Amino acid sequence: MKIICIGKNYVEHIRELDRNSNIPSEPIFFMKPDTALLRNNEPFYLPDFSRDLQYETELVVRICRVGRAIEERFAHRYYEEVGLGIDFTARDLQRECVAKGLPWEVCKSFDYSAALSPRFLPLAGLGGDVQRLHFDMELNGEPRQAGDTSKMIFTVDRIVSYVSHFVTLKMGDLIYTGTPVGVGRLSPGDRITASLEGERLLDIEIR
Repeated sequence: MKIICIGKNYVEHIRELDRNSNIPSEPIFFMKPDTALLRNNEPFYLPDFSRDLQYETELVVRICRVGRAIEERFAHRYYEEVGLGIDFTARDLQRECVAKGLPWEVCKSFDYSAALSPRFLPLAGLGGDVQRLHFDMELNGEPRQAGDTSKMIFTVDRIVSYVSHFVTLKMGDLIYTGTPVGVGRLSPGDRITASLEGERLLDIEIR
């Protein structure tokens, strides 16, 4: 099982991190190991190596069949369910990595850095169109992020096709499809809740 994460997939989020950053012409992806998974809404413990640990709420697509070099027009056959996830990011370490031209593993791929909703929802029950979904995230009861998949730079089908030309997709692989604007720092005692089409899927205490 692979955790595939898409970077820079919402224009407003790109601008909130760096107003001078270019919009990518192709999907950007990186991976997290399976040890990064935080399941079942278990608490997230802030790591001692970061002083600026931030949340990024994302729609997660679960792959349902094996595929390689998938044509975009057939990509919809490779997923049936969607959920929500949090890409926990050590932003201070990320800034250092970017400045030095280094890989991102230390800021993105550490243990429990990929929260995953306990349940996935059948796409058919949500209207069938993955590009017409809404999700939102609250921090301590206050709205922080609102995602609309129609605003993705790269559609889910484009992402599935693109990634599969480099990496074979297998059943159970997870694709974190990018975060909308509104990311921010976490502190002990915070509580993250997130819903997909009005159904709450995430409820995580920060310790």
